Amino acid sequence: MRLFSSTWKKFAAGLVVLAPLTMQAQQHFDGAKAYEYARQFVSIGPRWPTGPGHVKAEEFLRSHFQRAHDQLEEDTFTASTPIGSVPMRNFIVRFPGKKPGAIILATHYETNFPLRNIGFVGANDGAATTGLLLAIGDRLHAQTVGGKKLDGYSVWLVFFDGEEAINSWSRSDSTYGSRHLAARWGRDGTLGQIKAFMLADMIGDKDLDIQRESNSTGWLIGLMSQAAKKFGYERYFFQREMGVEDDHLAFVERGVPSIDVIDLDYGPNNSYHHTAKDTMDKVSAHSLTIDGDVFMETIRLIGLR
Repeated sequence: MRLFSSTWKKFAAGLVVLAPLTMQAQQHFDGAKAYEYARQFVSIGPRWPTGPGHVKAEEFLRSHFQRAHDQLEEDTFTASTPIGSVPMRNFIVRFPGKKPGAIILATHYETNFPLRNIGFVGANDGAATTGLLLAIGDRLHAQTVGGKKLDGYSVWLVFFDGEEAINSWSRSDSTYGSRHLAARWGRDGTLGQIKAFMLADMIGDKDLDIQRESNSTGWLIGLMSQAAKKFGYERYFFQREMGVEDDHLAFVERGVPSIDVIDLDYGPNNSYHHTAKDTMDKVSAHSLTIDGDVFMETIRLIGLR
């Protein structure tokens, strides 16, 4: 992803100090499970397209969702990139709901191609949110076993390939998977079924500070703020505003209500972003608990609209 403006700064440090969860553990999302999935995903190593780790990452996702009742689709395509044609693969997992329409919860799973030689494993940038969606998928799986349906809309988990640039970030050299899928769903009419698109990116950070992304849909920001308030998480959400180029834009541009849930302030002066310092010790199960609580509550609130 790319930041539109680099002139922003954090609010007071006390604003983003993580406090212990005050509600009983069993009432919360299982952030520890999400963290463990992320740890396993990071153990694959770098996952850049055309590399051996990318094949292992694909197999990791495929193996997880090849279980009874999960509706897994592998969306394969060939991206035209600065290094030529590159095979890529999105993963889509559908959990049916009682109401017509779907909520999309998405992330990207690959790592940065230009950083392939520095041991960049993308613990926060790709792996943490992949782990988050896997753990959310476990909860949705439990709610839909035996042919049951979710109470609201269907929920589709999407794992995008090719979010990162192959050479250097531009609108044509980035977000390959989301641009491909949004265009495909625009052609076949699927976009008309989507009630909301929610993108999770870089929100495993121990120092959680999710920005209000300025291209995101206002009512979705409002519902997520409401969800955060329910758990007393207001200080982690939307204290600052910025614009970010990310996987949501292909859906925004096609009129889909969308939100980019992102913490693009990673390490002192964003010094961990796209470096070999992006490792699991910078990721927090506590932050993933907060993320999971808020996403699940936002999904519920969207279903009430």
